[in-house]
Amino acid sequence: MPDLTDPFAHHPELRGRIADPESSFFRTFNIEAELARDPALRDWVHGDTRREAIRAEALAGHAGDLWIFGYGSLMWDPALRFVEVRRAHVSGHARRLILVDTRGGRGTKEAPGLFATLDAGEGCEGLAFRIAAADVEVETEILFRREMLAPGYLARFVPARIGDTDIRVLTFLADHDVPDVRPDLTHEEQVRFLAHGAGDLGTSREYLANIVEHFTHLGITDDHCAELLRAVDAYLAVRAGAVVPS
Repeated sequence: MPDLTDPFAHHPELRGRIADPESSFFRTFNIEAELARDPALRDWVHGDTRREAIRAEALAGHAGDLWIFGYGSLMWDPALRFVEVRRAHVSGHARRLILVDTRGGRGTKEAPGLFATLDAGEGCEGLAFRIAAADVEVETEILFRREMLAPGYLARFVPARIGDTDIRVLTFLADHDVPDVRPDLTHEEQVRFLAHGAGDLGTSREYLANIVEHFTHLGITDDHCAELLRAVDAYLAVRAGAVVPS
């Protein structure tokens, strides 16, 4: 049996590829500092009271260690102190880049960007992080400050599978009541947003490439993300006047 005093016992290939939580920007992310920088965001973000109510509702009835399922940037920068990381599969859902960012994270009003969401689909591969029971309160406060900064996601427990074991994982689903969630985006719009979106967290193209790169080290093929990345790079090459390989 792997030594579970090592969080990477099951996936040594991820050692050094997941950011140290202690140095992560998201661990000390300060919402008030962002509002001071751009007061217009105040009408968009959740207030502390609302966000804490969402967290309490999501975790109601939970006890013991907590598994958190990451399918986007949580996979390489969870900002959480975890005791175990495992490859996991969530059935009935799929990773979709349909959350439009116009507020400076990875896009702007002039050049929107995209984030991933978990939506209805045929299945989603990702990483599950196990948080020790004693750390759940502190770590979920950090997690919700990041993922539930503003409307866009629904915090829910869903069934997942790790190897031959069925578990419940906390994750963040697309909230279709939020205008920023755009399942109607055309492929061309997705490519354009991913190609041009940029903000304080980096570019949308970089975000997508990180997902694809992370899967390479896990031996996972996500045809949707890989095809999108190829299309984005072809689009950018044409814009730059380069010759695109046939």
